[in-house]
Amino acid sequence: MTTVQITLPDELAQKAASAGLLSADAMEAMLREQLRRRAGDSLQALWQRLPADELTPEIEQEIVEEVRQVRAQARLRGAS
Repeated sequence: MTTVQITLPDELAQKAASAGLLSADAMEAMLREQLRRRAGDSLQALWQRLPADELTPEIEQEIVEEVRQVRAQARLRGAS
């Protein structure tokens, strides 16, 4: 396990703590969700760059690699 120390404005830290968002479980869930979202955003950005009528082998390989990364992250989450 890794310990992370962050600095937050007092008001934000108090509200987050009151809402239960600073617990290890809550922080882990939020970080995992953000990683998932960013992977999805990356795939969407890649999709937007695609030519409307042609999928080149290079672009197809990029998509395959992105999908592999997302799946690997999902497997790691399942192992934790």
